Amino acid sequence: MANNHSAINQIACFLFVISCCSPFQPLVEAKLGGFTIEIIHRDSQLSPFLNHSATIEDFSNGDALRSIARANHFHQSSLDTNKIQSTVIPNGGDYLMKFSIGSPPVEVLAIADTGSDLVWIQCEPCPQSECYPQDAPLFNPTKSSTYADLPCDDNLCNDLPSTSRDCSFWDNKCQYKYRYGDQSYTRGELATDTFTFNSTDGPASFPKSVFGCGHNNGGTFDSRGSGIVGLGGGPLSLISQLSSQIEQKFSYCLLPRNVSSASKLKFGSDAILTGPKVVSTSFSSDSSGTFYYLTLESVSVEDKKITNDQMAAAAAAGGGNIIIDSGTTLTLLESSFYDELEAAVKEKIKLASVEDPRGSYSLCYDRSAFENIPEIKVVFHFRGADVELKKLNLFRTISSDLSCLTMIPTDGGISIYGNWAQINFQVEYDLAGKQVSFAPADCTQY
Repeated sequence: MANNHSAINQIACFLFVISCCSPFQPLVEAKLGGFTIEIIHRDSQLSPFLNHSATIEDFSNGDALRSIARANHFHQSSLDTNKIQSTVIPNGGDYLMKFSIGSPPVEVLAIADTGSDLVWIQCEPCPQSECYPQDAPLFNPTKSSTYADLPCDDNLCNDLPSTSRDCSFWDNKCQYKYRYGDQSYTRGELATDTFTFNSTDGPASFPKSVFGCGHNNGGTFDSRGSGIVGLGGGPLSLISQLSSQIEQKFSYCLLPRNVSSASKLKFGSDAILTGPKVVSTSFSSDSSGTFYYLTLESVSVEDKKITNDQMAAAAAAGGGNIIIDSGTTLTLLESSFYDELEAAVKEKIKLASVEDPRGSYSLCYDRSAFENIPEIKVVFHFRGADVELKKLNLFRTISSDLSCLTMIPTDGGISIYGNWAQINFQVEYDLAGKQVSFAPADCTQY
């Protein structure tokens, strides 16, 4: 997580908002196959986190600060695999997630973080001195007929990193403790209960889903949220828990920010991409299994292909050289590689660049002049997959008079392929096949 200076936000994360079932609707256990849910961006008109007084400048600056902070913490996590350091900025990542826990189901709103694994919410009992203020009632496990604490000798307890696992000698309960990058924290008991999602085909329930029932939580969490949903690749993440029931596949199609409707997140058979425009590339994971690494071989700007020794060395070493992350807005590239790409873009646009007054974006143009510029062909050449970006993916309006490139340089050692570059693409993750697929799309029709 980022520190408070960077937390205009998280998992920077993917904050998913999934509409959930009414307690009066019958629950059905999800079977192998597929289902689809809605997700919304935190700055969408549909979001309860929306700051109605914020300006375009505030939103764009917040996106940049969150992206930089997230890259910094990805770098820290990759350096020390024993350090539990989520990249989430709890006060507002990119997407929010609403779902239900328990029997009868209790709706909770949580930050969804693609850069962490544990699912946790605030639970009773939780004295005011030990929990952050929460607008909605805390989840009471004693009122759920399907709630069960996990014992210390359970294999799921052992899926917690050793530094985050503790055992109670007097009652054998599996206890967890997580501390995030800005020193926010959660402590409690690892348990199971039924998770319920309201899909487009009706409510789908997943019994015995694992989550942390937090009884001691604090830091920079927002009172409108109940906790965090980890969407990384580790064993306790929501994606990993559902893997056998969703054929180890999920996909999303992210809408442009100016569209006032929800994006879609699909699981199982619903997620599979087909057609002649689908391209696929393999992914790899770090030792924690959390992040999805792709191999970027080069980038073309029209007829000029850009690569450099550092990116090439990382690609040759295997293991990937860029993280694909739906929780980071901007694309961050190794600084010398970025400099070459920016120079090539400038050469094609042939307009005088304008400085961003806040210093968050590296390449900007006068908006009125830039609007008349035709499409620029920019292709990211991942291993086995060429992904062509549109002008929509490359530039954004950051103020009434500026349009800026949605890529920035980083010296942190970690490159990230952010969600702005993924707008109007169907993106499928096949965990069994260890590949990510892309297909250009009008996400309003997805």
